[in-house]
Amino acid sequence: MRVLFAAPARLWDAWAPALGAACPEMQLCRDGDPAGFDALIYAPGYPEDGTTLDFTPFTRARVVQSLWAGVERIVTNPTLTQPLCRMVDPGLALGMREYCLGWALRAHLGMDRYAQDGIWRSHLTPPLAAGRSVTVLGMGELGRAVASALMGLGFRVTGWSGSGRPVRGIEVLPGPHLPEALSRAEILICLLPDTPGTRGLLDRDRLAMLPRGATVINAGRGTLIDEQALLAALDNGLGHAVLDVFQTEPLPPDHPFWSHPQVTVTPHVSAETRPESAATVAAENLRRAMRGEPLLHLVDRARGY
Repeated sequence: MRVLFAAPARLWDAWAPALGAACPEMQLCRDGDPAGFDALIYAPGYPEDGTTLDFTPFTRARVVQSLWAGVERIVTNPTLTQPLCRMVDPGLALGMREYCLGWALRAHLGMDRYAQDGIWRSHLTPPLAAGRSVTVLGMGELGRAVASALMGLGFRVTGWSGSGRPVRGIEVLPGPHLPEALSRAEILICLLPDTPGTRGLLDRDRLAMLPRGATVINAGRGTLIDEQALLAALDNGLGHAVLDVFQTEPLPPDHPFWSHPQVTVTPHVSAETRPESAATVAAENLRRAMRGEPLLHLVDRARGY
């Protein structure tokens, strides 16, 4: 099968060997006649001249496999009529789990309260995990991995998703119960995708539903949170925000998040798609497409993910 690597050139050296090893029957190309390709492996930023890729000439392509989990920059392309699959990489879930657990534990234990200034603060003893409530917004694969790990440590975990689809062992509240989910969240972990229904979801009114002193950890999408409303909430009782994603990335050097004492900025490192593990997912989908079998992680265009 002939497959076009429709991704920025900087990704080639890492991805081409991994994809070749996972799918040796594939001929992976960086250019060629669009009508001659059976599939595309795609990442935003291609073409690199700033234009939008026209999928129309790829008349033989049976699947467009995204390299990334987020597909919000692809689903809006009106020329895309081929099946689109998002990347669900086992390594991505592991990385996200570790990131969220690390920052949740830091908030839970109050690690930043113990200044190295010679003062013995023995009265600042954190509760056990069983005494702390955590809410996870977004119960897809990443949210489930994070919620399960937190429960394993003993935290009281509530999940929330628009559909409220049940998850074994975890209480998941559906869309209309967002106020209840927020009111429980001493630690709020945000792992929602970027869709019309999630943009600006955490506005002034919803941020005000969080308990006083709560910590917000956003590792999903920057469009979820009204940034000005978050700054105002931090000045009015919200405890801390750990932010890995932003409305503009890289975050501009003069953005107030950098200097706010209750904000921790990380540079979109919460989870990275790893070629070695993700290549096997792409390979399986390519084979399924060629055999006419159901594809993995097929994107619902209406929902946006």
